Amino acid sequence: MARKKSVKKSATDFKSAADNITGFLSTVSSGQSDSHITWLHNYAIIRLYREFESLTLDCLIGAINNDTSTVSAKTGIQFPKHLTDEVCEYLVIGSGYFDFKGREGLIKTLKQFVPDDHYVITAVKKSKYKDPLEQLSALRNFAAHESGKSKRAALTAINAKNLSASGAWLKRQCRMRTIVTKLKELADEIHAAAPF
Repeated sequence: MARKKSVKKSATDFKSAADNITGFLSTVSSGQSDSHITWLHNYAIIRLYREFESLTLDCLIGAINNDTSTVSAKTGIQFPKHLTDEVCEYLVIGSGYFDFKGREGLIKTLKQFVPDDHYVITAVKKSKYKDPLEQLSALRNFAAHESGKSKRAALTAINAKNLSASGAWLKRQCRMRTIVTKLKELADEIHAAAPF
């Protein structure tokens, strides 16, 4: 029998990566100028988003890999019982790449492949993760693109009127650490509910 994708391992890996990001900020930030600390936080939110995106993709691959009836129920297509990780990934992203737009976009993407009551959707839909997920996406986009549209989305996500840079907001009042902590809690819930 083929080896099953471990969502539990992916959740653990995400938490480790998140810890590395906060460790990076606490180590490299000391002695830096205020501007450099802002840049470091810009990088950190981009990196955290990438790690969370990877966790989410792994969750979908694992859900399909561990039980193809999940994707069969959504697509109406009967898939073989055992699919490789690569085939599962192709079902999710095709020839493109994995991406989602905010919390609602993430839920919509998840619902394309797993039932509405799937443990990943159940966890992501919890109200305590709404703000951190919205802030993660919006602040990452503003840090990466610095466009007018991304700035407006970031201002909405943080409920503010002014924002010079994502990192400028994140470096104050332990905001980056708060987002990381909430996402690690989400990863813990996924880990606890995942069969493998």
